[in-house]
Amino acid sequence: MPPPSLVMQTNYAELLERCTTAAFATSFPQDGSFIKKTVKGRRYWYFQSSTENGRTQKYVGPETPELLAQIEHHKEARDDERERRALVAALVRSFRLPRPKAEIGNAIEALAKAGVFRLRGVLVGTVAYQTYPAMLGITLPNTSLLTDDIDIAQFDDVSVAVDDRTPSIVDILKEADGTFRAAPTMHGGRVTSYVAKDGLRVEFLTPNRGPDTDSPRALPALQTDAQPLRFLDFLIYESEQAVVLHGAGALVLVPSPQRYAVHKLIISRRRGGGNIKRDKDIQQAEALLRILNDKRPYELGEVWNEAFERGHAWQQAITEGMTQIDASVRDLTLKVANKTREILPQIDLTFDDRPPAYDFDREAVIFHGKALGHSVTCRISRAALDDNFEPHHSNNEGRLKKFRENRTTIEAMARVKYLSWPIEEPGIVLIKTLDFERSLRGPFTSRQ
Repeated sequence: MPPPSLVMQTNYAELLERCTTAAFATSFPQDGSFIKKTVKGRRYWYFQSSTENGRTQKYVGPETPELLAQIEHHKEARDDERERRALVAALVRSFRLPRPKAEIGNAIEALAKAGVFRLRGVLVGTVAYQTYPAMLGITLPNTSLLTDDIDIAQFDDVSVAVDDRTPSIVDILKEADGTFRAAPTMHGGRVTSYVAKDGLRVEFLTPNRGPDTDSPRALPALQTDAQPLRFLDFLIYESEQAVVLHGAGALVLVPSPQRYAVHKLIISRRRGGGNIKRDKDIQQAEALLRILNDKRPYELGEVWNEAFERGHAWQQAITEGMTQIDASVRDLTLKVANKTREILPQIDLTFDDRPPAYDFDREAVIFHGKALGHSVTCRISRAALDDNFEPHHSNNEGRLKKFRENRTTIEAMARVKYLSWPIEEPGIVLIKTLDFERSLRGPFTSRQ
């Protein structure tokens, strides 16, 4: 029998495919045709149909093999809402996957049907985070899944370029809950958020890629304004399709989980100390990084380095965020990013006077250090002791004595290897004979 995670991902993949087909068929009825346009050397597709007022065009998306396949099979699409509802129910019931509150699900469903995600709006925040367990075949801590807000982001230049638009956002949301109203900002009454009577808030965001500002920017494709936020362009670039497990499934766009995790590390440092949202940012980042180091290590390493290479402010934010997560998760993440621990602010490896011990299973002397408040297990192999320190001993008591006589030198070597050399194993530093040979090519004080 296949493992539960594989069954879960198989069922979710089927649901995603069915929701994609259904959303495509709903958005583009059969009495019309698909046409393509070339903009700056790239092809984009539109659906053209005739109405009493003449021809209309709806944005479909940039040309991809997947989109071309959808267009080819467009007329074969059939309504299978009952089957999709059954799949959603099975995923939630059998695998305890998270589903949003009913009022949140209703609002997202209305936004999806109106074309918000077709026009490249991206669901961000905790509701997006709730889609990752099914996407990755995992479970996530329940406390990190709670929210009462819906956040949707879109690049403002994309909003102009798609040359299509949804109905007004407040009209869309009123279909889900008639109590929704616009919540004007202090900037001339411009609207970036919408609030229902029960307190549910839908917020629209857009990347701030110029000087810092809190002045809203227009998203013409969605007929709303949006709050500009720093670092958001990194988050919503190369978004992925996902299904919100509500009703028959709502097809949305969400950030890739690796971008979400790294973004949470970064923005956690932008919040004030003791902030509940800051703690939630770290919790979500750590939970995802723990999984992604196994599920998507290559993609995680690429995205982490992309953020790190964006300049000093980004480096400071991401490395400070890394110091707040579990040490083993931190080390695994640095390893896939091909970075050493020394890039972390205020990190050092210190030692106490605890007596060493001999590990018979690993044939090594164990001693202990501490870095950023976490214990670090240090070892030097029997071979390394015998080959590099005099006098030679044939028993373990003699090796412990030899370690004590050379403790200062060995601890200095452990410190440099832990901080400055490539990470071999999370939370551990092992000094081997090969390390002595390697250090002869230069001082044992930097990465070789």
